[in-house]
Amino acid sequence: MSLSDEQKQQRHKARQQKVKENVDKKIAHAQQEKGLLLVITGNGKGKSTSGFGTIARAVGHDKKCAVAQFIKGTWENGERNLLEKLGVEFQVMATGFTWETQNKAGDTEAAQLVWQECKRMLNDDSLDVILFDELTYMVSYGYIDLDEVVKALTNRPKMQSVIITGRGAHRELIDLADTVSEVKNIKHAFESGVKALKGVDW
Repeated sequence: MSLSDEQKQQRHKARQQKVKENVDKKIAHAQQEKGLLLVITGNGKGKSTSGFGTIARAVGHDKKCAVAQFIKGTWENGERNLLEKLGVEFQVMATGFTWETQNKAGDTEAAQLVWQECKRMLNDDSLDVILFDELTYMVSYGYIDLDEVVKALTNRPKMQSVIITGRGAHRELIDLADTVSEVKNIKHAFESGVKALKGVDW
C-alpha cells in the first residue's frame, strides 16, 4: 500500500525534526570561543583555493588577515592581486617549485625567511586569520622544524585562527588542529594533458 502525500509529508517532517534536534544539541554544546587551527590536506586540487576562500570570507567580515605562501613560483597570483588591494599582507617564498630549483640549501634559506615572518604573524594579536599555504611541504622536507611550528601555533593569540594547507600534513599538525579536511583526487585535467587555466588553476 503506497503512502498518501500527507503521510509522506508527515514522515518527512518527523525526520527533519530529529535532524533539527540533533543540530540544536550540538549548537548548545559548542560554547567555547577561541581561534581555530584548520588543516586542509590530501592529494586533490582545491586545498589552497579553500584556504583563500576562508581568507576572503574573513576580509568580508572586516577581519584583519595575512598570508604566507611556500613553494610558489614568481608568476602572477590571482588571489594576491585581489587580496592585497583589500589590505591582506602577503609573504611569498617565490623561489618556484622544489623540483625546479633542485637546491635544498637555497630552498631552506628561502623557507626560513618566510617562516620568520610567519612567527611574527603568530605573535600579532591584531591578526584575526592567517593562511600558511603549502606549509606542510616545508615540514616534510625538513626546511622548517616541526617542533618550532607546533610551539608557535600553540602559543599564538587565543582568538587568532590559522589555516594550513598542503599534502601529507604531519600527524602532529593533524592532532593539534581543530578542523581537518582531506581533499581527495578523483580526476585532474592536467593528467589528461590539459594546460593549467589562468583564473581557475592559478
